[in-house]
Amino acid sequence: MLDNDWVILLSAGALVFSALNYVLLDGTDLGVGVLMGLTSRPEERRAMAVTILPIWDANETWLVLGGGGLLALFPMAYAILLPALYIPFIVMFLALILRAMALEYRDHAPNERIKRMVDCFQMCGCLFAGGAQGIVLGTLVQGVPDDAGQYAGSGDEWLNPFPLYCGVVLVVGYTWLGACWLYWRTFGELQRRSRRHAEALTVLALILLMVLVGWTTTLDSRYAQRLTAPSVWIPATAAVMSLLICFLTGLRSRFDFLPLVAALGVFTLAFALMIVTLYPLIVPPHLTLDAAASSPNSQVFMLIGFAVLIPITLLYNTFGFSIFSGKVRVGVKRRESQERR
Repeated sequence: MLDNDWVILLSAGALVFSALNYVLLDGTDLGVGVLMGLTSRPEERRAMAVTILPIWDANETWLVLGGGGLLALFPMAYAILLPALYIPFIVMFLALILRAMALEYRDHAPNERIKRMVDCFQMCGCLFAGGAQGIVLGTLVQGVPDDAGQYAGSGDEWLNPFPLYCGVVLVVGYTWLGACWLYWRTFGELQRRSRRHAEALTVLALILLMVLVGWTTTLDSRYAQRLTAPSVWIPATAAVMSLLICFLTGLRSRFDFLPLVAALGVFTLAFALMIVTLYPLIVPPHLTLDAAASSPNSQVFMLIGFAVLIPITLLYNTFGFSIFSGKVRVGVKRRESQERR
């Protein structure tokens, strides 16, 4: 039998892995949705939709794993976070529903005007979903008041400037991922425009992230101590520089996937810095992993489930990507339908 400390760490690792996969995969889809709403050409919007239509719903599986896992593995953290974040969570779920409806039913719109309206609804859903997720993460880092394992706040902590800023940062980051995805998956003018968007969003996203890290150090002395430690900021800086080189190399080579890899690497690094900043807390400023954990037997039972579900989900995601891989050409669907007529 595993030591209880290892069980708790494995449980936390399963949640972190699920949350990170959701952010990387569905975050890219949400970014594409934002860019679709900003694109005026119907053929390009159709091509953008085709790149994510076969895979977006599978990517959301990670959100279900993370949310359900938090309830089963760390119920006290769930009991504190949920009442503190009722409104952001409700907004997020409604926005995801709006995004799903708009994406799946856009081709049934009777004319281009209605289809354009549907794409605008999708953009709104993606913006609100990404913003709400950033607000949730920002509220978590900022800290949620609790008293003996019960939420003790007023319900408006998420309205503070830091969580709202985190919402903006995550929306910009998702849009950056979407631009890099489209640069990889498309041709011609759409690819060139996606490259310009990716370059501009790289600068904006990195500036916002630097401000975010600096702001985080002012929230708690423990955060400042960890983020300013040479063992943290030196490797982090080196990793960012390496990823930027990878990004620029991808834009100047035939390896169109490299900018997306670099952007995903920056997201992963930011996520790792958040974990380093918070550990061993699961809900700052006081609740630790040990205190929030369910019984060892419950955690072992859930970990067995994760050991089965995570590989299956990864295989399903990989299979979906492999089946629907390759470049998407603007206007192909429309020309083919005209030829059939």
